[in-house]
Amino acid sequence: MNSLLNKLILGTVQFGLNYGINNPNGKPAREKSLAMLDYAWQKGIRIFDTAYNYGEAEEILGEFIKTRNLSAEIKIITKLKPNIMSESHGEALDIIANNLEESLKRLNRNYVDGYLFHTPAYIYDNKTVDAMVNLKKQKLVKNIGVSIYEENDAVYAVELNKFDYIQVPYSIFDQRLNKTNFFEIAQKNNVTVFARSAFLQGLFFMSEEKIPPYLEIAKPYLKKLDKIINKYNLSRQQAALLFSCKNKDINYTVFGVDDLDQLKEDIDIADKNKDCDNCIKELKENFVDVEKSIIFPSLWKK
Repeated sequence: MNSLLNKLILGTVQFGLNYGINNPNGKPAREKSLAMLDYAWQKGIRIFDTAYNYGEAEEILGEFIKTRNLSAEIKIITKLKPNIMSESHGEALDIIANNLEESLKRLNRNYVDGYLFHTPAYIYDNKTVDAMVNLKKQKLVKNIGVSIYEENDAVYAVELNKFDYIQVPYSIFDQRLNKTNFFEIAQKNNVTVFARSAFLQGLFFMSEEKIPPYLEIAKPYLKKLDKIINKYNLSRQQAALLFSCKNKDINYTVFGVDDLDQLKEDIDIADKNKDCDNCIKELKENFVDVEKSIIFPSLWKK
């Protein structure tokens, strides 16, 4: 089987924030984050995903780029500060351009390969969309797009035919977009699709006794998952990552890690690319409608 490493994008939210439901150690030390970036680079990962509001993640990535002299070789996707239009005064282009300038300084870059709205509602505002298009014309960004949560926003964004990149949630438990024509339109309009949340912020890694009361509803789904993947000798980590990476409608899978060991395991899984088509078929059939209270971390009642 061919390696799937070229479909992996390392996400950096964990490097800047205490992130994930199954991450007791919180944000790693800066040196550990840099070591993870080094390892990912050495193993062939060339695209990294970050955002303005991921704490110091952009700065750590910028340090990595500068000290390793990788500016010409590395690809960076970052995102506009959420809700910035309601917090700032002035023209949309000025607001967005100023925010991008801050990100570029942190990243030690003159441009980014992808610049995304982190507030999906902005796709419905012509002025903010036109501002992003303008930044692309100025060659400050190579591709523009949006990171979405709801399937109707994904369909609207892809039909708008102004975005190059669309980042969507997609996992074993979150197959909502399979029930729409999103992937079909994305292919027709040459939109690059990035899937995130393959591990649902670490929920897939949790043992039954560690699942908090507010996610009690997830336990039967995880038991059902284990029953299926055990038949195919797959771990949850393998099943979750390969479910996303092997989807031919998805161009890239954005994944996050808490430590170097986890990163090594994920890279190994993608590289070996175990044959599990029958398992994926069964997972698709068994997890069509999972409650939003499970697949939307924002709804988790912590």
